[in-house]
Amino acid sequence: MTVVPAFLLLCVVGFCGFVSYNVVRMPALASFAETLGAGPVEVGFILAASTMTGVVLKLPVGALSDVVNRSKVMLVGVLAFAGSPFLYPLVSNVEWLLALRVVHGLATAVFIPLALATVAELYPAARGAALGWYTAAVQGGALLGPMLGGWLVDVAGHAGAFLAGGWCGVAALAAYLLFRRHAPALPVRNTDGRGTRPVMAEMWRGARAVLGQMPMVATSVAEAVKMVGTGALMAFLPLYGLSVGLSLAETGLLFGIQGFTSFVSKPVMGRVSDRVGRRPLILLGLLVCGVSIMAMSHAGGLGWLLVCAAGFGFGEAVVTSSSAALIADLGNGNVGAGMGLRGTVMDVGHVAGPILAGALVAAVGYAGAFTMIGCLQIVAAFGFAALTGRRVARPA
Repeated sequence: MTVVPAFLLLCVVGFCGFVSYNVVRMPALASFAETLGAGPVEVGFILAASTMTGVVLKLPVGALSDVVNRSKVMLVGVLAFAGSPFLYPLVSNVEWLLALRVVHGLATAVFIPLALATVAELYPAARGAALGWYTAAVQGGALLGPMLGGWLVDVAGHAGAFLAGGWCGVAALAAYLLFRRHAPALPVRNTDGRGTRPVMAEMWRGARAVLGQMPMVATSVAEAVKMVGTGALMAFLPLYGLSVGLSLAETGLLFGIQGFTSFVSKPVMGRVSDRVGRRPLILLGLLVCGVSIMAMSHAGGLGWLLVCAAGFGFGEAVVTSSSAALIADLGNGNVGAGMGLRGTVMDVGHVAGPILAGALVAAVGYAGAFTMIGCLQIVAAFGFAALTGRRVARPA
């Protein structure tokens, strides 16, 4: 894998963009919403609104990027990273905050699938390694953002945190403009210069093509099931930790070790997937995620929970780096649409995770809920194996 300036700059864009996004999102957003009079239900909708933008837009935007200049479409997402945070201090009621969250969701809805497709096309022979490094850079920003945001709220208030997020977004925009100067021209479909209609027709043809490809759908669903586990742990691992005697600081450490393990594992496991194939690693990752979540239900102290959290972080890294590369391998001219499909289905899983976990915790308690969500990962692993078959075992 030969590193090129365009790739490095795209990693910088992803890192700065996700620092910006998560400075706003965690933990500043929930407390800011409460200052505007939002109740618990409204806070939940506000936090989920940006994800719902991704559910609606990732597939069509990804398909569109296969037809037109991908880097131009990506600019919409980068502008949302750069501009949206500056608007939060101007919001004075819950309704406008909800609307702004929908607009801010354009950042991830547009940027994520297109950036992944770009990395995959820059490195057709080393997709796993390249996507592993890129997703690690993004995760680094996602880890730094909440820590920086919490500190900024304490020392500078919500407005200070939001403005800092905006300037991080501006840094992402500056890196993106440099990326545009270095990015190689990637092929797009010929729409004969006939205006909007042939472009839209080709876009929807690409979307239908990926929806009709079972291995690609199965890979996206596998990633979504992993995100069900991620969302469930984000919502209920802190409460479970408190129920077994951990402090808030110790529950925070669980997320820290999970994120760090995922961060360091992605580049390594992406490279491994280039050598041994994507399919066996996706199976491995789902199984590790499932066992780790189930084991949490038997944890009695911090040490065991740290091991389980690290295990889930490793499994998450294996699935994420391998699934993105497999989608690109299967793309056949529809890499953007494939990444959009993966992103859409992932977001559905991420939204569903806390809802499903909440219902299960209410019905069967933490131990039963974690056991059932862990079993879901294992069922998904066997389903993925059955639906993909050996024909996608090795990278193209």
